[in-house]
Amino acid sequence: MTLIVQFRRRLGAVIAALAVGGAPYAATAAEYEVPIDYYTLENGLKVVLSEDNTVPTTTIAVYYGIGFRIEPRDRTGFAHLFEHMMFQGSDNLGKAEFIALVNSNGGVLNGSTRFDFTNYFEVVPSHKTETFIWAEADRMRGLNITQANLTNQQGVVKNEVKVNVLNQPYGGFPWLDLPQLANENWFNAHNFYGDLEDLDSATLEDVQQFFTDFYAPNNAVVVVAGDIDPAKTREWIEQYFGNIPASDNLFSPDISEPRQEAEKRIEKSDPLAPRPALAWAYHVPERGTPEWYAMVVIDTILTTGDDSRLHQKIVQEKGYAGSVPGGINWPLGNIYNYNGPMIWSAYLVHDDETTPDDIIADVDVIIEDLQTNLVSDDELARAMTKLRSQIYDYIGDGNRVSFVDLLASFALFDDDPERINRLESEFDVVTTELIRTTAQEYLRPTNRSIITLKPGAGDGQGE
Repeated sequence: MTLIVQFRRRLGAVIAALAVGGAPYAATAAEYEVPIDYYTLENGLKVVLSEDNTVPTTTIAVYYGIGFRIEPRDRTGFAHLFEHMMFQGSDNLGKAEFIALVNSNGGVLNGSTRFDFTNYFEVVPSHKTETFIWAEADRMRGLNITQANLTNQQGVVKNEVKVNVLNQPYGGFPWLDLPQLANENWFNAHNFYGDLEDLDSATLEDVQQFFTDFYAPNNAVVVVAGDIDPAKTREWIEQYFGNIPASDNLFSPDISEPRQEAEKRIEKSDPLAPRPALAWAYHVPERGTPEWYAMVVIDTILTTGDDSRLHQKIVQEKGYAGSVPGGINWPLGNIYNYNGPMIWSAYLVHDDETTPDDIIADVDVIIEDLQTNLVSDDELARAMTKLRSQIYDYIGDGNRVSFVDLLASFALFDDDPERINRLESEFDVVTTELIRTTAQEYLRPTNRSIITLKPGAGDGQGE
């Protein structure tokens, strides 16, 4: 039986159990085993191979351990700018030829910048696996860093900031605003998209040094998953990546956050917003601790699905808004793909008659119940079912992008891509009592940051 078929049968059982309000099964031992071949080249490059012959495609990804959290001071937006630079050509592929190569072979590709990594991936026919291992190695080995390319991409990124943030109703709210309010450490609290002045200040020397320091094999993981011959793939990776020199200048700044001891509140005006909005955030436990797993379950109880507590109270009962989206590492990632201090956040756009204090009061009622009373076994079972379903969705993703993201994150941050086979059992640590004590410590008002957004004319038109 193929891995995908196993997932679909398992997911069917989970959905059936959820429909009747029960737990899908008593034991949480994973009923799948993802094949993992994990090793490290002499130059420090981590490699993860996972064979799956279900469909004749291969997903190739390179994750670099540099995200916007640790970009240089006075160079906000630099990590994102550099993501764009990686598509400007390399030693053997000219400007835009990487993209053209993927498109001409019927593939798809993308890249993104997150808190703790910048990633690039392509999904291609499996008979082209070697071609794209070579192509990724070519731009790791020698990016085409020129003043013309830098100037061009500075303009592209600045326009992106204007379109997506400055001239957009609710632009940057709350995903850019909340980390800057909630955090104290500059590395966690600066404008990740980039201030326009900082983007203009980036020099060719800055870009070259950034590439030399961070876009190196000892700061990266290559994942190749899909219809592959593992032995042959090993040969190709050694051939094309093996002699790329390692970086001698990797550094990891202190990104720790102090315990928040007082609630923070600010008000923001948005002349383009047609209605008021409200957002709030709490610092979460350290990733991988028992309390972190409990916080993930709490997030599921509060925000996931129409039966979640916030949806039931805020949307169904009070009618304040049509939805209350939120989560841990939301909306820039998922609960697994970050590696540092993080917040749990949520927000809503509401009507003029409702005050932010009214909404916060209702949120507090929900939270106080979590802090005072034990959740029921049924509610915990539903939350665990949702989490398992999410895991199966990631692993059974048709183009394997979410699957590869897990493998790359666990290799990059934990040196342990095999963790993917233990994800279900890791949540065994969560009990109803741990949920209560975690809510008491991490959902306290003194650990909270709140932003109220006041609307302007509301015509939705930018400059």
